[in-house]
Amino acid sequence: MKKVIKLENLDCANCGMLLERTVAKVDGIMSATVNFMAQKLIIEYDDSKDGVLENVKNSAKRILPDVTLLGL
Repeated sequence: MKKVIKLENLDCANCGMLLERTVAKVDGIMSATVNFMAQKLIIEYDDSKDGVLENVKNSAKRILPDVTLLGL
């Protein structure tokens, strides 16, 4: 399943790359891409696994506490 998540307060491209790498490591994530200019995180994930989206949210908050993921 594919999901586009709007980001708020993502201030730099390096933070976007860090978010992309961190989210890609979450169990159940097949791909993660951050578009810094559009302020979006695009993920493809296995929706048969429980808690994938919650784990994405928690991982993002742990590394970038000021960034808000809208729609999760």
